[in-house]
Amino acid sequence: MAAHRKLLAVAVTCAAAVIGVAGCSSDGDKDPFDGLSADKIADKASKASKDAGSFTMKGKMKQGGQANDLEFAVAESGDCKGTMGSQKKGVAQFLSVGKTSYVKADDKFWEGQGGSSTAELLKGRWVKSPNKSGDSVCNPDDMFKSDKLKNLKREDDAEVDGKEAAVLTQKKGKETTTFYVAMEGKPYFLKVVNKGSEDPGSIVFSGYGKPVDVKAPPAKEVVDPQKIAAGS
Repeated sequence: MAAHRKLLAVAVTCAAAVIGVAGCSSDGDKDPFDGLSADKIADKASKASKDAGSFTMKGKMKQGGQANDLEFAVAESGDCKGTMGSQKKGVAQFLSVGKTSYVKADDKFWEGQGGSSTAELLKGRWVKSPNKSGDSVCNPDDMFKSDKLKNLKREDDAEVDGKEAAVLTQKKGKETTTFYVAMEGKPYFLKVVNKGSEDPGSIVFSGYGKPVDVKAPPAKEVVDPQKIAAGS
């Protein structure tokens, strides 16, 4: 059963969609990005966000018309932890530590994946699986890439949680992705909004550079994946 892997993949894809910029500070009302193209601003945002090492992200995304809440924190090592889900389909917690991922979910989530027997088997337990790539799935170097941030357009500036932000948009057919980049301090990504795609969503970033502690769960709380198949 690969539900736990899919859950983590969706969360990381949501973060990766936010691709990622060098220190830059504002001076009064002066535009710190004066003379830079939208693509160049995005490059700076990618580098700064990646170089921060750690950060947190919180938001919502839709899958199959169902809204899901998403919140997770990424450590400088690339390890990460978080939650994702909805009241209708259940909520799951996930951890990625080194080369291994773990998922623990409520009864509603597991019942939707394998029925009541699976939910009973996994109640309060973590499901362990190796990361497909062999490395941490939340590596900031992989998440904040700028190679897809091309053909952007700068719009009117806006505010995100009281912080001045440069607004960049990228349009592909009916899909529009809007990136908000901090204009004070380092040019971190503050927010990303996607509309018009199959899986639209909105993510707010914070806590850049602040320590994030991620630990593997105790062995006694981890279920052997082979037992999942036997009980599902």
